[in-house]
Amino acid sequence: MAQPHCQRIAVLVLLLATCRLHAQTPPAKAAASGPAFEVATIKPVEPDAPKGRYLILQGTNRFVGKYYTLKLLIAAAYNLSPKVISGGPTWMDSDHYDILALTPGDTKPSRDEQMAMLRNLLADRFALTFHRESKEFSIYALEVTKDGPKHGSASAPGLKESTAAPTDPPALISTVYPDHIRLPARNATMGEFAELLQRAVLDRPVVDKTGLTGRFDFDLTWAPDETQFGGEVPVAPTDAQAPPFFAAIQQQLGLRLEAMRGPVEALVVDGAERPSEN
Repeated sequence: MAQPHCQRIAVLVLLLATCRLHAQTPPAKAAASGPAFEVATIKPVEPDAPKGRYLILQGTNRFVGKYYTLKLLIAAAYNLSPKVISGGPTWMDSDHYDILALTPGDTKPSRDEQMAMLRNLLADRFALTFHRESKEFSIYALEVTKDGPKHGSASAPGLKESTAAPTDPPALISTVYPDHIRLPARNATMGEFAELLQRAVLDRPVVDKTGLTGRFDFDLTWAPDETQFGGEVPVAPTDAQAPPFFAAIQQQLGLRLEAMRGPVEALVVDGAERPSEN
């Protein structure tokens, strides 16, 4: 995939959904009520189609998902690490789909509302049913380093207190370049940052143990490896100038990820069906 160094080769728009998975009596339908898309089309992606995964609301009403497996859609809709999703048919982790849907009304829905609509869509088109179990997993604890968080300013990297309005939605958008990834986070809590990491970047659940409150703006730049983004992002060359992720998060933010084991509420898929093209 030869591209000029400065040319963006992929943009992964990682929607931030803070909705929690409510208690279900197994097996449970993925969603049965609440907001729903007015219309939605789900189409399988051809094996030779260009890769590039994102989930985004364009304008006020146009909800677009590109190159998502059912497992990754579940992870996005229920704000989970894909690692804690098990069961279901084998194609759930191999078949890719594009989604185009329209949200109702004249007002841009919140991210929570978008994810509620996505949960309803999964229940309807994929006939998704599941139950939950508490299991022990290898996890990462997001913590502050012994020297404390790195406080940034307008001219220096680090965590800066966000100046966004309280009603502004958080934004965490990863842009992938040939030799590094850049994540400019805006108006994000540490909990939301941890949720993003577990849902889309790292290969295991992430628990926020920083104790930091409030909302922050920060920029994080690192050289990706094969364990990140489900292996769908090119590995940075050995001579990349950006540091590896674990070094970058310490150097640029004053945070660290501590590997440990702990209980996590897992989602077990009891049933799913391939959707018809509609």
